[in-house]
Amino acid sequence: MTVQHEAPSTGAAEALEVWIDQDLCTGDGICAQYAPEVFELDIDGLAYVKSTDDELLQDAGATTPVPLTLLQDVVDSAKECPGDCIHVRRVMDKVEVYGPDAE
Repeated sequence: MTVQHEAPSTGAAEALEVWIDQDLCTGDGICAQYAPEVFELDIDGLAYVKSTDDELLQDAGATTPVPLTLLQDVVDSAKECPGDCIHVRRVMDKVEVYGPDAE
């Protein structure tokens, strides 16, 4: 008999995406320190997510996939963000699992 264990809040195989609400971003850069592969500060002093090709995504509400290997760093970014502007949600149903609107 095989027992499967799931990570808290999300199943290990569930695809997640992250986005930043720039209206709330304080520009502290904590997210870029935790997960520089996912977040970057732009010249305007605000944080943005990056595409899988390392391109800065500056459109409002732009999302990028959360690589499983970086999940904990992205979650820590959302938890430590002073602006409460980092949102991590499941791709399949758009339910926020980490961030200010997480259930």
